[in-house]
Amino acid sequence: MLTQLHIQNFKGWEDTGSIRMAPITLFFGANSSGKSSIGQFLMLLKQTVESQDRKAVLFPGGRNSAVQLGSFQELVFGRDASNRIQFEYQWRLPNPMSITDPLSGSQYDGNTIQFSASVGQEASGPGTVVIDHFNYTLMDGEEQILAVGMKRKEGKKVQYEVKAEGYDLKRNPGRVWHPPTTVRFYGFPDEVVAYHQNSDFVQSLNLAQEKLFQSLAYLGPLRTKAERLYSWTGTEPESVGYVGENTVAAILAARQRKLSMGYKQRSQPFEQIIAQKLQDMGLIESFKVNQISKKRQDYEVKVKTKGSLGEVDLPDVGFGISQVLPVLVECFYAPANSIILMEQPEIHLHPRAQAFLADVMIDVINAREDGQDRNIQLIIETHSEHFLRRLQRRIAEDAVKKEQVAAYFADVSRTPATLDELRLDTFGNIENWPKDFFGDEMEDIAEQSKAALKKRMKVAKEEDE
Repeated sequence: MLTQLHIQNFKGWEDTGSIRMAPITLFFGANSSGKSSIGQFLMLLKQTVESQDRKAVLFPGGRNSAVQLGSFQELVFGRDASNRIQFEYQWRLPNPMSITDPLSGSQYDGNTIQFSASVGQEASGPGTVVIDHFNYTLMDGEEQILAVGMKRKEGKKVQYEVKAEGYDLKRNPGRVWHPPTTVRFYGFPDEVVAYHQNSDFVQSLNLAQEKLFQSLAYLGPLRTKAERLYSWTGTEPESVGYVGENTVAAILAARQRKLSMGYKQRSQPFEQIIAQKLQDMGLIESFKVNQISKKRQDYEVKVKTKGSLGEVDLPDVGFGISQVLPVLVECFYAPANSIILMEQPEIHLHPRAQAFLADVMIDVINAREDGQDRNIQLIIETHSEHFLRRLQRRIAEDAVKKEQVAAYFADVSRTPATLDELRLDTFGNIENWPKDFFGDEMEDIAEQSKAALKKRMKVAKEEDE
């Protein structure tokens, strides 16, 4: 789970400041305020980690990527290629990491990793993107255990040196060369292990980084339209997909799974949970996925809505149901220790359903499977005031702790833009409510009252006459 994020010189952000990442982390802001760039940055790193090209420092995306960000000049703040994209993030490991120095026998144990890096473009030549430096810090809570990283040496020749703090690296006799490059933006190359007698542990840091981004799933703002028939060959998709294209396959693959909504809560079958959430949101009365025939691999989704006489196919009901279904499925389908990044999960939903979606998200972070916490983190870009208001209410009711929610507002009224944390107290109040956060509701109320009074006075005058 990510616990902290800081980005500099990326797209519209000169400096986001330090972002506290909670189990439910929300980003608000007007259109084109830059809030989407936070998620795009995380997906940029994920795409790079999963890229086939180990030498590509950053992979901005291709035709089938979740995000397509273009050249380095299009990525960097102000489109100024002399700027360096700098970033730092911290995450809590699902399982503690233990490192043993084979030379001294000393052991180093930590449960958190902090990573920082600086990426830029060569001032001369073909504009190659290079790593200036990166650094890992293994921590036990707030205590630093050891730090190790790579820094580019000055000069025309591309060479790096490895530096460690709190750990005594020993060079192999006769090895006087330096590693020529890094693996992507984060990786120690094999030469680092060959160069030192006791640096095998850096491969564990590489792996921890890769596992972090493998755990990140993304669901975009516009999901695929509903179909009348779905084919499923029995495979288990990694996720519902960027646009929810694997939603029904995920439901079918998870039919044997059971989850509970918290400690000592009764476990329920996966499909039943999805149906119940749709029902609680007031969208349907029943939900079923049926196989057309035992001889066919085709399935249909049947739903019954309030007031309807019978079941109908999914395309025959409101568009909002097909848009929120991938959201619900991804939240409960994702493996334990997943990070789910979503844009506008509330899109096309009635305000009541938007508010209830916040209750669903609370269930998601509290859910358990096979007696264990699922440890899911939700990073959500949203425009929904109803979603936020329900979270504020649940904080006041102690249904969720205020520390479990982090909310940020992208303020473009200042130059450069700032990302401001909304300070929530234990009563669910926002202590620093931004001006015009969701429009000026009080102004609308006041002007409506004035107009109504003026109209009543006019009617009264006409009656007197």
